[in-house]
Amino acid sequence: MTATLDFHLPDELAAREPAEAHGRRRDDVRLLVSRGTAVTHHRFRELPRLLDAGDVLVVNNSATLPAALDAGPGLVVHVSTERPDGSWLIELRRPVAGSTAPLLGAAPRRLAIEDGTLTLREPLTDRLWVADARVPGTMADYLLRHGRPIRYAYTDRDWPLETYQNAYAIRPGSAEMPSAGRPLTGRVLAELAGRGVLVAPVTLHTGVASAEVDEPPYPEWFEVPEPTARLIRHVRQHGGRVIAVGTTVVRALETTAGEPATGWTDLVIGPEHRIRVVDGLLTGLHEPRASHLRMLTAIAGEEALRAAYAEALRGRYMWHEFGDVHLLHGHRR
Repeated sequence: MTATLDFHLPDELAAREPAEAHGRRRDDVRLLVSRGTAVTHHRFRELPRLLDAGDVLVVNNSATLPAALDAGPGLVVHVSTERPDGSWLIELRRPVAGSTAPLLGAAPRRLAIEDGTLTLREPLTDRLWVADARVPGTMADYLLRHGRPIRYAYTDRDWPLETYQNAYAIRPGSAEMPSAGRPLTGRVLAELAGRGVLVAPVTLHTGVASAEVDEPPYPEWFEVPEPTARLIRHVRQHGGRVIAVGTTVVRALETTAGEPATGWTDLVIGPEHRIRVVDGLLTGLHEPRASHLRMLTAIAGEEALRAAYAEALRGRYMWHEFGDVHLLHGHRR
């Protein structure tokens, strides 16, 4: 897989705390808007005035699980994604300076976790393992009892689980927050409705996001419900736009061409993919050479993406799940 965009990301552009830690609202983060190579600057709360009546925002209603577990001294497990055969993808990590880092190479075959065990089958990548889990009840219930939210070194401390939940999250299953929708507060959603912008859900349970450079996404469970598919058809027939809130929504919609379906998607979207459904994308700012940047190139083109990221760096936008957001208009229509 060839990287589409590489750049230097200064450490000080990592959003280490949510807006609420400073007495601000979630929707007070900044919003970079790009249409082709033209870029404008806004606050996220302005979003309803930047869309048109008859457009539809498609959101991911998957709720975040507290997916980090301790597995004995010096070992942390990030429980990622259930697989079709009932096994799980997990990432093994070691504590480092108040956070964790991937544990690469040899690992114990059997991991003791509270009230359960994880048995490693085989490695999937250098950092991910296929594992069988023996826990009481479902994994989701187990994690809600024993887990804590996944966090990385760019954040200063642990935050409560509700910090990682979107306003519309109702279906627990994601290892990490589908964070593009984090600033969609009740206030913004109400104004969107008042201006005639529609909102419809899909579900895609996200895995761990600490991918290696150029590592493609792996299969994830999704559902595009019939009412959402029907609404998308209606919007497009009447000249409206389909705006995906997050790369997870793009993956779900493009897997089915906007038709209703439930299952597992292994779709990897890059510049060679012809976008069939999505007209725009609301997304966070992605790290250098992340596979998500290939998806953004497919939606808007490399020239537009380079212009947007140059402006984000120049304007000192903030990265990661507590950071600023990018509204990227596609070139498909």
